[in-house]
Amino acid sequence: MCDFLDSHGLEPLEHDEWVLDTPFVRGFIGDVRAAVARSVSAAEACRVVEPSFSELLTRPDWLPAQFQRDAPESGMGGGIGQWLLFRAADRSLCLFSLVVPPGSMTPVHDHLAWGLVGLYRGTQDEEIYTKRHGRLELLERRALGPGDFYVLIPPSNDIHRVRTTSDETSVSIHLLTNDTGCVWRHAYDLATAGSISFASARSSRATTTRCFPLATTCTAYARPLR
Repeated sequence: MCDFLDSHGLEPLEHDEWVLDTPFVRGFIGDVRAAVARSVSAAEACRVVEPSFSELLTRPDWLPAQFQRDAPESGMGGGIGQWLLFRAADRSLCLFSLVVPPGSMTPVHDHLAWGLVGLYRGTQDEEIYTKRHGRLELLERRALGPGDFYVLIPPSNDIHRVRTTSDETSVSIHLLTNDTGCVWRHAYDLATAGSISFASARSSRATTTRCFPLATTCTAYARPLR
């Protein structure tokens, strides 16, 4: 699509994968692709996409319940589930929901992709970290409610964790410029700043092409701390 998109060396798919195939989702992805095509940087593309992404977060009827439920079998723990909605054939773009039950918290992790993340349902606390002098330092802590969103442009603000603070499950929507479930990313130990490499895969069993054999849940595959 553009020279600031990256497939991370993944083999292309035969075609785009629309797990949630509706006119609304197709229209949104079309808007995203048009924005990226006429932008000269990731920051510009995010600014252009923001109005469409904001509509995604505030429209109540587009995301079926099956993509808002928790995943008790998830390797991330706490019932956290990652539900694929769309991914591009060239592996440079994906859309998914992340479901975090009440009281659950993600590991500290990175994304290795630029894009937009916003809250669709529930409330969350987010902690943002940076690497400095061999340690992870807390940069910011903020409360998020439905309709709130933020921009990810690595290496800035790419390391974080979120915790659901509402009595209901929180659901966030991720638009990221990689095939997130198939990319080796990092989960961090705050005490040592060491990291585990992991591929989050997905909780969606409708996916036609697996990233790894039998990989259907978050952190299904991991590598040791380093």
